[in-house]
Order: sequence, then C-alpha cells, then structure tokens
Amino acid sequence: MTENKLHSLQQLALKVREHIIGMSVGGGCFIGASLSCVELVVYLYSEYLKIDKNSLQKPGRDYLFLSKGHDVPALYATLGELGFIETSRLKNHLLTEDSVYWHPNRNVAGVEFHSGSLGHLPAVAAGVALDCKMKEEKNRVIVITGDGELNEGSVWETILVANAYNLNNLTIIVDRNQFQANIRTEDLIPLEPLVDKFEAFGCNVQRINGHDFTQIKHALDGVPYGNNKVNVIIADTVRGKGLPSIEARADRWFCSFTRDEANALLNELHGNEKALLESETLIVR
Repeated sequence: MTENKLHSLQQLALKVREHIIGMSVGGGCFIGASLSCVELVVYLYSEYLKIDKNSLQKPGRDYLFLSKGHDVPALYATLGELGFIETSRLKNHLLTEDSVYWHPNRNVAGVEFHSGSLGHLPAVAAGVALDCKMKEEKNRVIVITGDGELNEGSVWETILVANAYNLNNLTIIVDRNQFQANIRTEDLIPLEPLVDKFEAFGCNVQRINGHDFTQIKHALDGVPYGNNKVNVIIADTVRGKGLPSIEARADRWFCSFTRDEANALLNELHGNEKALLESETLIVR
C-alpha cells in the first residue's frame, strides 16, 4: 500500500469518526462499537468490495452484511462519504421519517439486509454465498460480527453448515473489541482461545490489528485462504477508538452527548485535550 493511499484511507476514517460523533447528539448512538469498526467498514467499501454505487444490483457485485447492526453510524457515515447517500441525511438517524435510522435498513443505498437481532446475519450471508456457489458466480460475501455476538449459537450453526457446503466465498470478520454491551466479553462468557475455536469448526483463520489498513488489506487479499472452507478474520480493535476519553470504557458503549460535549470530542479526535464528559452513562445487566 502506497503512502498516498494509506493517508487517503486514514483521512476517510477520520471523516467517518467525525460523523459518528455528530450522530451521538440529541438521542445518542452506540458510539463505542461504531468507532471500533471504522477502518474495517471504510476499507471494505472503498477498496475491496465490487459495489458500484450507480448500479447496486448489477450481477457480479460483492455483498457486505453488517450483523452487528448497532454499529450503523460507521456504515451510514462511510456510505455518505463515498457518495452512496447524502451526508446531510446522517442528522436524521433518530427520525422515523427517514430510512437512515438506528439499524441497517435496506432502503438505504449500499445496505444489503436489515440487522439488529444479533446472530442472524451470518446465516443470511451463508445463504447468499451458497446461492452464488450454486450459480457458479464469483461474488464475494462478507459479514461483520461483533465478538459478543459469538455467544449466539446460530453463528456456530451457520459455520458448520457453511463448511459442509465448502463456502470459501464467505468471509466472517469479527470486530474483536473485547466488550459486549457494558461488560468485558471475558468477564461474561469467555471467548478465548478464539482462533482455536474457529479452527475447530473447520475455518481458515487470520488474526490482525483491525485498525491497521495495511494488515486489513493483506488479510483480505489472501481470501480465500484455502481448503474450500469459510474464511475468518479476527480483527482486534479498541472500543471508542480515536477518543481516549471513552476508549475501552465499559460505561461508554451507548452515549447521548450534548452538542458542547460532541464539539469537545471532535477537538479530542484531532489530537487536542481530552473532552470533559458529564452526560450520564448507560448501564444494563
């Protein structure tokens, strides 16, 4: 990857993070998990996926399914920056009169499927991958899951079926930010050793830094990894990446900030002093 390309991707990721911060005002969003998957979504849509914004249904296109639907601010912001939708619509994400709303919506250009109920979209993606295989088409199918989402048995059932049908056109990317809602995954239902578990289910696995564009490129360039099995990329990430004041904090997963707090966070994003945050945190058990 050239220095110019890397710089371009980093600037795009910065713009997406700015939009995410903006969407945390006036009702809030799942900012922590959205910030953790920015580089993944940015690279997939801008460099990897064969998707033409002017002809979204053309044969041969690739598919991306965002199974962790609460990360939709990262998805919508990326689609906005790449021209799939108008960025002016992002301010409507809490308004029911616009389809840019809370979780991925198929009425938004570039979104393949509704999501939000965790554990559902790996099966949908596997179904699409199987259809492509049966038609002898070369489409690539990507699904991004959360790590807490792996507690859903439907994910592992899907992998068993997908490997039984040799779906090497299916890639599962795990946003491994170490949190499920407001508790660490390893304190709730431990997932590690995660590589060993995916391999035991027959997958080909790579583990990378999910914020490093060079590593993301290298991992995706190697797909399919071989053996006619499902490809898995475990992307180690940081919840709240880019904002030290909320990074890796259990209590800052869903946030509804004031406009002043958001402005302070934008300032922090650009390398200035940490924001002073006084808005309430959300805790569930």
